[in-house]
Amino acid sequence: MTRARTHFLFLNIGHFLDHLFTLIFATVAALALTREWGLSYAELVPYATPGFVAFGLFSLPAGWLSDRWSRYGMMSVFFVGIGIASIFTAFATTPLQIMILLFFVGILAESAKASGTGQAIAINGVWGNLGVGSAALITGFLIDNGGWRAAFVLPGLVSIAIGVAYFLFSRPDMAAEQAAKAAKRAAGPAAKPAATGTTHSDQRLRQLLLRLSIIIFCTAALSSIVFQSTTFALPKVLDERLGGIAGSATAVGWLAFVVFAIASMAQLVVGRLLDTLGPRIVFMVVAAMQVFFFLLMPGLKDWTALAVALGFMLGAFGQIPINDYMIGRMARSEFRGAVYGARYVVSFVALAAALPLIAWVHGNWGFDALFRILAATAAVIFLFVSMIPGTLPMPDEAPAKA
Repeated sequence: MTRARTHFLFLNIGHFLDHLFTLIFATVAALALTREWGLSYAELVPYATPGFVAFGLFSLPAGWLSDRWSRYGMMSVFFVGIGIASIFTAFATTPLQIMILLFFVGILAESAKASGTGQAIAINGVWGNLGVGSAALITGFLIDNGGWRAAFVLPGLVSIAIGVAYFLFSRPDMAAEQAAKAAKRAAGPAAKPAATGTTHSDQRLRQLLLRLSIIIFCTAALSSIVFQSTTFALPKVLDERLGGIAGSATAVGWLAFVVFAIASMAQLVVGRLLDTLGPRIVFMVVAAMQVFFFLLMPGLKDWTALAVALGFMLGAFGQIPINDYMIGRMARSEFRGAVYGARYVVSFVALAAALPLIAWVHGNWGFDALFRILAATAAVIFLFVSMIPGTLPMPDEAPAKA
């Protein structure tokens, strides 16, 4: 295996652990803490909110540090830091303590995202989605066999070990990176190209790009609410709905893992279709799929509920690469990092907002009401997506007709 492939493998493992650590508490709260701490699920869920807020807001300073210090160094900090934070979380004895420690987990949870073609983004995303599924599987197994504290300790130890291995592996690359940055600073700033006049075509292109940017950020926020609500709540949904076929935390974890693992394959399919059909058609199909399955879910139990849950999770995972794909196609290279960063902030703030929504709706009306709210959210996404042109404009091309 080449160094480039090995490095990409580490990045994918980082994305896997990134999502695993941020969702351990979702399963712990649903299957263990409600009994051990005597709190309802609705009371426990909000304590995860600060962690997801940190997960989004700290992506910008992390990106700044990565650019100015070292992306290899930041990955090493991620592996080791999030492992230590997870181990400390295992020693929490009150909801307030676990909230503070989950906040630090969120700070250190830096995603390893790929950019480029839809297929490249999707492959990296599948690793993250398998982390989502494995969180329920691993946590459920450890709850049954070692207690909920082991669910934080053992993954933390594994992450620290991987971090040490990554640091040793990446030391030559880090040295080369630092030398290149030093040479660039010594060379001074590059000369900026002379300004050119603005044509009518340029104005039309800017207007279309502005319109598309609004659509991207709105759909990113709404899609994040759907994704967070489904991935965070699914272990509890299965615990409530699959009483006839799942009688332990391990069984619930296995079924959640199966749903997540199969659904994550939708991201590969969507990634390939984005490169052939374009984002508008693909996004509309994915949004329509979510509306259908969310409206079908209320009242279902056991195998039927499991099948429908797989249906809406296929839509939730399938939508993930679409906004990143559109940003990668539309944004100029010098602004792409900033646009991705802003998109992640919008998405992760929406992720954090979803947790109080889950707690409030579940505490007052149960999950059936949540499914109807998510169906309405997916319908709004569908309306936004219908306004995307069939062909995306490029920054140096004339705008496409809507």
